[in-house]
Amino acid sequence: MTQTSENVTWLTQEAYNKLKDELEYLTGPARTEIAAKIAAAREEGDLRENGGYHAAKEEQGKQELRVRQLTQLLENAQVGEAPASADGTVAPGMVVTIAFDGDEDDTLDFLLASREYASSDIETYSPQSPLGAGVIGHKVGEDAEYELPNGKKASVRILKAEPYSG
Repeated sequence: MTQTSENVTWLTQEAYNKLKDELEYLTGPARTEIAAKIAAAREEGDLRENGGYHAAKEEQGKQELRVRQLTQLLENAQVGEAPASADGTVAPGMVVTIAFDGDEDDTLDFLLASREYASSDIETYSPQSPLGAGVIGHKVGEDAEYELPNGKKASVRILKAEPYSG
């Protein structure tokens, strides 16, 4: 059960729950804490030269940005297990092995998933990244192209696409 729409992010139930808990904390206790910091700093006097006030306001801005990011991510999340690889088609939630320019000595293994699901064990590429978008929907053995930052095209061959086992 996967969707490859650019707005959908594949998450396991565990990752979804973790992000939901973070959102609940940021919109509850964390907002109360930052409001108290701002109020305390405001009482110190002149706001133009009040480092504590400006630091608290900056922290509040970063916190609210994270709230917006989490809200959007969770609204567009596809929750479920890693996709089955019966036909070897690349989809979010899979570990993909590619060969650059078809050179099987120049390979890369990566997890195609949201950065929130990133693991230190394996490189993670978003399905919305140029490489991720370029390989989605291709089958093992096929060639795929993606655009480099300089505008040129790069070619890769899909060697493996297997469900991520965590």
